[in-house]
Amino acid sequence: MGFQELVGKRYSVRSYKSDPVPEELLQKVLEVARLAPTAHNFQPFKFVVLRTAGREEELKRIYARDWLSQAPLVVIACAVYEGAWLRMDKKNYAEVDVTIAMDHLIMAATDLGLGTCWIAAFNPQELRAALKLPEGVEPIALTPIGYAADQPKEKKRKPLSELVRYERW
Repeated sequence: MGFQELVGKRYSVRSYKSDPVPEELLQKVLEVARLAPTAHNFQPFKFVVLRTAGREEELKRIYARDWLSQAPLVVIACAVYEGAWLRMDKKNYAEVDVTIAMDHLIMAATDLGLGTCWIAAFNPQELRAALKLPEGVEPIALTPIGYAADQPKEKKRKPLSELVRYERW
């Protein structure tokens, strides 16, 4: 499938089958994320892969929706601030870089027939505690990964005329 078709096919899956994700597919998805472009190629991120079986209550404290633990896997994208590239004004690019890598991961999963859902509305304190994250590491987003048990809904997006400016604001 071409890239345009892939982008159109991706949607936020909110119901998952219990079928396991083969390790080979997980590794392919993670490899695509590893290859994502980052500022100065510093790759200031880590992904934490959680298997959901037996962690339903813990996941419910992190994200209040039951469907998160339906998927066999959850991947948490974390920014690692130390060692990230700094722009001239000292803006740390760790969050930008991990976001690019997470998008690559989600698109790779879609390409392999897996469902995902970008989640930012989670409880960061509960997630930090569950993962035992050190200082300087921030969870930015998470996604379940599994086989979709639902169907995509029509995507609602703003028209380009509301999103694009030419030459100046």
